[in-house]
Amino acid sequence: FAELHATVPGLPVASSRVLPGIVLRRDFAAYCPAEGELRALLVTQPLQPALTAPGVEFVVDSEGQYQASLRWIARRTEAFVKQLQSNNVKLLLSSAKQEEVVIYYAKLYGISVVECLLSEEMALISEITGVSPYTPFGDNMYREITETAVATFCQPLLLGSKRCVHIGFTSVCAFQPHCLILCGPVDGVNEQHAAALQEALTMLQQLFKSVDQ
Repeated sequence: FAELHATVPGLPVASSRVLPGIVLRRDFAAYCPAEGELRALLVTQPLQPALTAPGVEFVVDSEGQYQASLRWIARRTEAFVKQLQSNNVKLLLSSAKQEEVVIYYAKLYGISVVECLLSEEMALISEITGVSPYTPFGDNMYREITETAVATFCQPLLLGSKRCVHIGFTSVCAFQPHCLILCGPVDGVNEQHAAALQEALTMLQQLFKSVDQ
């Protein structure tokens, strides 16, 4: 329930509504509008390549070496983002904060990015789509990317003064997610309404479980 409702203070209760899909309560790090269905990739780690393996010390002897290292990182990052584009990925959903160079190339190649997602949000998206987060395999960045979710739409959403991301996914199960937008004059009223609705839904869930048995 926590991931499938959002509260908006400062609006009348009558403005409350139910939206298809899910609402992520953060703004796009990069937004590139796309029409029709689009492929989304889930990641849990930064996509900028590291100069060394974990636990290995990297020594730079000169400014020239340092600048060459930055150019190498930029080339590798661009190559990976181009690989996403060639696999028709249009949306990157990340639980990790991505570096500016990743955001730059994502904008350049038409890929929207939402970062810093909660683990609960990532788990919900995986449950809806049946897709696990993608893990790059070191130097093998040119392999085909098959573990992608299908989104029917992805667009900005303004809830009061807060910019959010509204996404509709093609579900692989009977569960068709909808998000409840609760409006009220102040946060306290919204929290009371949310708690009452959660209790009512829990009661209905228990009731139908008893009937099924």
